[in-house]
Amino acid sequence: MKTNKIVTPLKIALLGLTTVLAATSAQADVLSDVKSKGELIIGTELHFAPFDFLDNGKHAGLNKDFFTEVGKELGVKISYVDLPWPSVLPGLEASKFDMVGGPVTITKERMKRYNFSLPIADASVALLKRKGNSAVTKPEDIAGKPVGAGKGSSQAAQLEDFSTSLETPAEIKLYVDNNSAYSEIMTGRVVAVANSLPNIAYVASQHKNFEVVLPPFGKKTYYGYVTRKNTDSESLLKAINDIIVKMKADGRMEDIQVKWFGNPMDLPTDMIVPQI
Repeated sequence: MKTNKIVTPLKIALLGLTTVLAATSAQADVLSDVKSKGELIIGTELHFAPFDFLDNGKHAGLNKDFFTEVGKELGVKISYVDLPWPSVLPGLEASKFDMVGGPVTITKERMKRYNFSLPIADASVALLKRKGNSAVTKPEDIAGKPVGAGKGSSQAAQLEDFSTSLETPAEIKLYVDNNSAYSEIMTGRVVAVANSLPNIAYVASQHKNFEVVLPPFGKKTYYGYVTRKNTDSESLLKAINDIIVKMKADGRMEDIQVKWFGNPMDLPTDMIVPQI
């Protein structure tokens, strides 16, 4: 017996909606879009050596070297959007770029809002001071003194926490970019600047007027790269993590670390549970 198949207007509408949703879902997959357009767009701030900075007007740093390898692995061009640090994460949420390669300190609050890659560097906090300044020989010496940090950074938050534990809290001054903060050390407006140990160790190695105050203070922290916290970005995050693991195994990651830190870093190979 032959049965006639009747397609009602409602079924036609539902079929059309399903097709549209499927197409939208396919277009929304970030990794697929990146490969389709042949370009991965990274949001960052080019004032954070040794990760991202300008060397004679050209982009240089660990992140530049790492994402060059990512481009080779994915077969795409890497482009960068340079923004003041407080604008980088909001720019990601507004889909101004595909991911953040800042890097970003992995924190509990940020993990609620964003997805992080595997750790790519130690982000423990220390102080940078003017060389020979005997008034600051250990972190506790900043009590009652003006100290700088990057606006919107987790290093500033850790500095705030550390400051409140002192008998006399430090006077904390926040700056839009790190270079501005570092210049204030030389003017005497701040006695030191709090930032990640890799960053200030590099700055001190490049400028004879600075030195690092040890030991670091605060809790052990790590840097990671960031994607939006949605299913559309999961494929890109997995691809980045796979490349990190591959580069650790074949030695490329160690070569980059030695180039920019002076020695390799022993980093977790699984996603961490943040201490802050």
